[in-house]
Amino acid sequence: MEEKQVVFVTGAARGIGKAIALKYAENGYNVVINYVSDKTDVKALEKEFKEKGAESLIVKADVSKSEEVEEVVKKAIEKFGKIDVLVNNAGITRDMLLMRMKEEDFDKVIEINLKGTFLVTKAVVPYMMKKRNGRIISLSSVVGVTGNAGQCNYSASKAGIIGFTKSIAKELASRNIRANAVAPGFIDTDMTSVLSDEVKTNINAQIPMKRMGTAQEIANVVYFLGSEESSYITGQVINIDGGMVM
Repeated sequence: MEEKQVVFVTGAARGIGKAIALKYAENGYNVVINYVSDKTDVKALEKEFKEKGAESLIVKADVSKSEEVEEVVKKAIEKFGKIDVLVNNAGITRDMLLMRMKEEDFDKVIEINLKGTFLVTKAVVPYMMKKRNGRIISLSSVVGVTGNAGQCNYSASKAGIIGFTKSIAKELASRNIRANAVAPGFIDTDMTSVLSDEVKTNINAQIPMKRMGTAQEIANVVYFLGSEESSYITGQVINIDGGMVM
């Protein structure tokens, strides 16, 4: 029997990250995820992955702390022997206009979103290089392309992920490791569920497809980029935004 492939999705206890991890599980992958909230129901998550036919490793770890990242990767290699696909999904927002933004709110967003992507990728890549095969998909955002008032920290972190992705794609292509980014637009998740109906109506009016996207629609593209179906695609940023940014 062919050995199962392994995907590591950061920050995948809920939302888009969880949808991505479940999509890979449904397609025969074993799954590694990390989480940070003490409220995370690890047993329920394990059960969900098991129902999809996947073994899982679920570890509490902060992606902005190198020692915690290295510990997760070490445990993943001990359990599964490899990581075939890395999905850098972990991210936070601390929205505020520039003049009111606290320094710690700028630092925290850069630390988790951008530095976290760097630390996890750096920890995983040596194992991919050894196998001369790997796929890295990082979640950016359309605001990393366009900017957005009140999100200078988040936009900077997501623009950074685009530059990071293009650079590592050039470094790693000769080792058969591909790196791409996806840039979601407005997606219907916990993060957007707090918006008022009026705000949601205004948002939908700006989108040519007149609706928000779903976590599943992001997961489908991330899965495609991690599969052999996309074997000649590297260094790209794919907007998943209903046509909002063209």
